[in-house]
Amino acid sequence: MKQSKLLIPTMREIPNDAEAKNLQLLLRAGFIRQVSGGVYAYLPLATRVLKKMYAIIGEEFEKIGSVEIKMPTLLPSSLLENTSEVGYDDKAYNLKNRTGKEFVLGSAYEGLISELIGDEISSYKRLPLTLFQIATKYRNDKRSRFGLLRSHEFILSDAYSFHATEESLNEMYRAYQKAFEHIFERLGVKVKGLLGDSQIDEQTDAFEYMALSESGDKIGAFSTGSNYASDLQAATSAFVSKKSHEPNKEIEEVTFAEKENLEEAAQALSIPLQKTIKAQLYLADDQPVLVLVRADQKVNELKLKKHLEVAQLIAADETQSQAYFQTPLSYLGPVDVPDKCKIYADLQVQDLANALTGANKENTYLKNVNPDKDFPVDQYADLRLVQEGDTSPDNLGTLELKKGVEVGRMIKVGTYFSERLKTAVLDENGQHVPVQMGYYELGISRLLATIVEQNSDEDGINWPAEIAPFDLHIVQTNMEDEEQTALTNSVEEMMLEAGYQVLVDDRQERSGVKFADADLIGYPVRITVGNKANEGAVSIKFKQTQAKIEVKKEELVSTLAILLNSEG
Repeated sequence: MKQSKLLIPTMREIPNDAEAKNLQLLLRAGFIRQVSGGVYAYLPLATRVLKKMYAIIGEEFEKIGSVEIKMPTLLPSSLLENTSEVGYDDKAYNLKNRTGKEFVLGSAYEGLISELIGDEISSYKRLPLTLFQIATKYRNDKRSRFGLLRSHEFILSDAYSFHATEESLNEMYRAYQKAFEHIFERLGVKVKGLLGDSQIDEQTDAFEYMALSESGDKIGAFSTGSNYASDLQAATSAFVSKKSHEPNKEIEEVTFAEKENLEEAAQALSIPLQKTIKAQLYLADDQPVLVLVRADQKVNELKLKKHLEVAQLIAADETQSQAYFQTPLSYLGPVDVPDKCKIYADLQVQDLANALTGANKENTYLKNVNPDKDFPVDQYADLRLVQEGDTSPDNLGTLELKKGVEVGRMIKVGTYFSERLKTAVLDENGQHVPVQMGYYELGISRLLATIVEQNSDEDGINWPAEIAPFDLHIVQTNMEDEEQTALTNSVEEMMLEAGYQVLVDDRQERSGVKFADADLIGYPVRITVGNKANEGAVSIKFKQTQAKIEVKKEELVSTLAILLNSEG
């Protein structure tokens, strides 16, 4: 293929508003263009890369028996009624047709596909069944960030498996894990596997794949002394009791003339944050609960929701705080709490003595408050986000927190959707049993961005061989030289016959411009037809290693076969 016939609008300078590395490189190398904030057009080179990514995913999924389908983009809003807890949230794009019927642009399909299985399959004999699709999805975020890593429109592979038994689901779950590992290896992307959070319940297994990146919007917790790794929301740490033996003192009320939050009050009173109790009000299925953590820590709302076993958990606002406590949120505390409000405290709160907390009175705090003596706790539990330096839950090392990009995840959904949608099959005993379901997701546009960030240098992108837009880039340095033109045409024909995908730079540009563009775009191999064309010699450059070699045309095919095999 001739480069002059392709749309590859390279750029010399980094666009001012392109902060993320992946966005800078993909824009400069002519792979994408921004249409609006968080929406991108994929140009010919990016389209070629994506097609190869799709093929790899399809091949690996077919090996485990997954069958490709295509679901609609326009989904009736009625499908949200039984799936909103997991599949949809306030980030969906909502629209109406001319008759006023409500729709959303597709971003999750668990409910739709579960309904389809329920309508079409009635016997365990037709299970297991696993389906996948590759489609564009939509997310109505307030703002997009980090290029393709967090965009309003994104490409996703979502797969689903359906089973009559939990054992069958477990087997398929392991098969998808192996398939994901093969896919990541073939794509040339380095990922870490993490324990994930299903957002369903504590018993539901979830596993995530994260690529470490400072541009990431996820945080993983990794043990320094073992293989323990977890998404921050799912991470736990070993609770090591450090009960204070300080004698209990009498409660003392402290009032400030100016408004102070708990952290500022502690600083003014020279009390470390480790000796403070922060009270946060939530509505759990519309019932008020007060949650206590130290002020230097944060409530993990997913842990709290699962612990309470509620469908809805909402952080209270000022109006609700006034309604239940007659005080602003900043001054909430656990002493003299209304009977209808239960108190849940993080495990570390029970070790405190003579702590500082809110007095349920504006501008006022209480010193020397002691758990269980000065206020009752309905239950202690692990309710906080882990922190850097916490003891690993296996007591092997401490936890390190690292930023990353979630590029894949899988969940043993179990019967969560089938019970809500009444999806059941007859088992071998003729009894109706709910269908077991697994969910498996790969973020393709995120993977594209991550591959670029992990495989690049100061000159440009270094595409992994299996997904490079072309295998070989032939650069003719002088388009007016007839000997160069003849040799270029001959080399192109040879390489095509040898099975390579070839791009020929036939543009009327200076050789320096051509070389710079070739390095920026990042084809694995560049073949330069230059001053030694009259001798039938060309120069080979490998982008990844920067190695160069000069060979005769007749030796080109055999030399490349040997060198590419050694590079791989």
